[in-house]
Amino acid sequence: MSNAIDNMLSRRSIRKYKQDPIPEDILNKILQAGTYAPTGMNKQAPIIIAVTNREMRDRLSKMNAAIMGVESDPFYGAPVVLVVLANKEVRTAVYDGSLVMGNLMLAAHELGVGSCWIHRAKEMFASEEGKAILKELGIEGDYEGVGNCILGYADCEHPEARPRKENYVYHIR
Repeated sequence: MSNAIDNMLSRRSIRKYKQDPIPEDILNKILQAGTYAPTGMNKQAPIIIAVTNREMRDRLSKMNAAIMGVESDPFYGAPVVLVVLANKEVRTAVYDGSLVMGNLMLAAHELGVGSCWIHRAKEMFASEEGKAILKELGIEGDYEGVGNCILGYADCEHPEARPRKENYVYHIR
């Protein structure tokens, strides 16, 4: 089997992280992989906000937790959050952003970094606070949150894969 397929079959969502920072060269490789995700008509409509600043990371965590109605950290202590946003004016925006998320998580796994897709980015960046963050960053346009890709080094055992459900694939021959 190829390394790419092995990587797809062995990646798991990690939900407990060490506070060790991800070296910049490793983070940049993960980000680059995200930018090479396929996009509709190669419009490259998604953008990635790479958050390594602890204050901003915690601010995003609190926003996400509030939407969920909890006070715990929905980012499981991960030190890095990659927010994927997609331009609403592009018809394939959410699909394109989802492919970016997949590339980010697969690249992270390949490089020994744990990851997990955390939802509620849509609600976070539809809020006034989310819009203010984009404005603070100088991001203009009509963007929709697709996902938060949390990254860090796992502080837990590598989860086992759950069995695949029956009738996952239907063949037409």
